[in-house]
Amino acid sequence: MKTGGEIVIQLNYRDARPIYEQVKDGFRHLIIQGVMEKDEKLPSVRELATSLTINPNTIQRAYRELEQEGYVYTIPGKGSFVAGVPEMDGKRKKELLETLDKTVKELKFLGMSLEELVERIRKISE
Repeated sequence: MKTGGEIVIQLNYRDARPIYEQVKDGFRHLIIQGVMEKDEKLPSVRELATSLTINPNTIQRAYRELEQEGYVYTIPGKGSFVAGVPEMDGKRKKELLETLDKTVKELKFLGMSLEELVERIRKISE
């Protein structure tokens, strides 16, 4: 999220995911939600590392992976910028659908009905 023009990425040190993935997911979420717009400059690696008190290499890895996924582009000497939501070959969508499939199977195993699942999806789609 943004507060007063400043990018805010939340880190959870109890999360099992590595910090670079949390940073990457934070930016991906901001871009998909339209909080960060196309061609908007991302904070420099050094700025973000300082504000989050983490190693700059961690930020660099997150930025590099965001660029590989098509969310970010880099101009040498100028920084990293939002490329927008990429028109991907469906790789990310496929990953998310696989996660959804596993989650739905587990929820059904735990006794959740199809109607409850559909209602849940409707709620989050509004």
